[in-house]
Amino acid sequence: MPGFAVTATSTTVICSHGGQAKPVAKSLRVSIMLDGAVTIASPYTVAGCPFTNGTSPQPCLTATFTTASTRVTSLGQFLLLIDSQATTVPNGVPLVITPGQTRVTAI
Repeated sequence: MPGFAVTATSTTVICSHGGQAKPVAKSLRVSIMLDGAVTIASPYTVAGCPFTNGTSPQPCLTATFTTASTRVTSLGQFLLLIDSQATTVPNGVPLVITPGQTRVTAI
């Protein structure tokens, strides 16, 4: 199903606990409104996750995506869409994506 493409800085991505997630890399070939698109190959780092297990802090640290576009690629890697699914490490919760751009869609 088509969805808006994820960009490196204009798209807001958070873990389910509220920590801010940012991509490690962006596409060097595809830009959307002067912002690099993000591919499924780029892991995300999570900062500021407040999750604790009892009294012991156990924040989300990284996340990897498991779904992406099925037809649109950049250098052979599929682009992330706003409905792409990711899982955080070590907690295994999903990331929540809020679209930053609403011009470019991909399948």
